[in-house]
Amino acid sequence: MLSRPGLSLKGRALKYLAAREHSRAELAHKLAAHAADPAEIETLLDELQSRGFLSEARYVASVVHRRAERFGVARIRQELLSKGTPAAEMAEALTALRVTELERARELWRRRFGQPPADAREAARQDRFLMARGFSSEIVRQVLRLAEHGDDTT
Repeated sequence: MLSRPGLSLKGRALKYLAAREHSRAELAHKLAAHAADPAEIETLLDELQSRGFLSEARYVASVVHRRAERFGVARIRQELLSKGTPAAEMAEALTALRVTELERARELWRRRFGQPPADAREAARQDRFLMARGFSSEIVRQVLRLAEHGDDTT
């Protein structure tokens, strides 16, 4: 049986990009094991970027779209930073997310809990859940205050 030759560096990059959007730094990291020279990766990434195959803006939009329903701004920001996304590229998207932060946190709380905490222990559990999802302490306080007052519909 004939063995298939390995993918070229460009072939690998296109395969990764066909599956989902990647940040430039993330794609460079994935390709590093397959390139003899780091300059070769940078040249390829420049080419992919100039031809529109690689876009930081599309990557940020993709992450925001996939994560906004379940996570707060802080968690999404951390994910973008961990993938090497430049702060300038994510500023506008994160600002837009902040506008809907309370609404998204309330909806997540409603799906997860649906009723106000019965005691301090349960309130702390609900608080920790929302904080771990990247919602600010102020947003979490607002969500729980609205839940306690029976105004949990959005």
